[in-house]
Amino acid sequence: MTGSLNHPKSRWVPVPWSDLPGFNDDPLHEAWSALIANCARPNAAFAPLCREVRQLALAETDEQRQWMQARLQPYRVEAFNGQSEGKLTSYYEPVFEASRRPTATHSVPLYQTPLGLVARQPWFTREQIDTLPQAQAALRGREIAWLADPIDVLMLHIQGSGRLRITEADGSQRMVRVAFAATNEQPYRSVQQWLLSQGATKVSLWPDDTKAWVAQNPQRLPQLLWSNPRYVFFREEPLADIDSAAGPVGAQGVPLTAGRSIAVDRESIPYGTPVWLASPGPAAPMAKLVVAQDTGSAIVGAVRADYFAGTGPEAGRLAARVNQPLRLWVLWPKPAN
Repeated sequence: MTGSLNHPKSRWVPVPWSDLPGFNDDPLHEAWSALIANCARPNAAFAPLCREVRQLALAETDEQRQWMQARLQPYRVEAFNGQSEGKLTSYYEPVFEASRRPTATHSVPLYQTPLGLVARQPWFTREQIDTLPQAQAALRGREIAWLADPIDVLMLHIQGSGRLRITEADGSQRMVRVAFAATNEQPYRSVQQWLLSQGATKVSLWPDDTKAWVAQNPQRLPQLLWSNPRYVFFREEPLADIDSAAGPVGAQGVPLTAGRSIAVDRESIPYGTPVWLASPGPAAPMAKLVVAQDTGSAIVGAVRADYFAGTGPEAGRLAARVNQPLRLWVLWPKPAN
């Protein structure tokens, strides 16, 4: 067996396949589309295996499992202090009604990137964007669409992408995707943690609990929104019928696969790496093959992952519940003979 491998934020320790809980029970064919998507932009280590991955697309699960055991080596992911348990959270792609122009019911804008924004240079905070004339002037004309609820817009900012059922100026409707384009380079702060600091006792079901708190404290809505200085800007993408089953494009540059893509800290696990994920619950116990294909500002550390639950309300309900223990094993290509 090969030796341990060190990465900037993690150590990978080689283990036998028998260490992977549930490996013989996972329907691997459900994950194969994520592996094939991965091959559109593979990392250098995995690229030589892509021809075989594509050939196995229609194979039986047992044949796929045998191929993995022959071609990949499992490594337990741990911090340098030996800690191998971390945290699993989840995210999803929300779907909202929107209007192409402001109306009496839809008055909260969703913006594309303002002109003059400089990468890695802090821009106006969320509070300043809402209150300063110079910030509002910089965003004038950059509106993509208007939504009805500021919490829904905040949800899009936190999730990083979503779908909008837009009513156009002529009254017609169409579905589009809004994808992450940039941020104001301000720090991310958890709105749920802020609510807890304000004495809220129920914040686990996002965004329903947050909307319930706002309904009881309408005068404090600006405080809640401004507790998170980070602001996200989007780009609009057409959503053809052929794309409707695919998730948004993650940081790797490929579409995410519901239930089989995760966001990671890329200094612990490189994009494009197959990963065995094990989490005992309680909200969603799972042991399954996933692929590291995305990242997020809060996804930091050796054993840390954000599970892409999918699109729409059901995925959102699952994502809201997941905050549970996690173990990870990377499945790294064996050296060529």
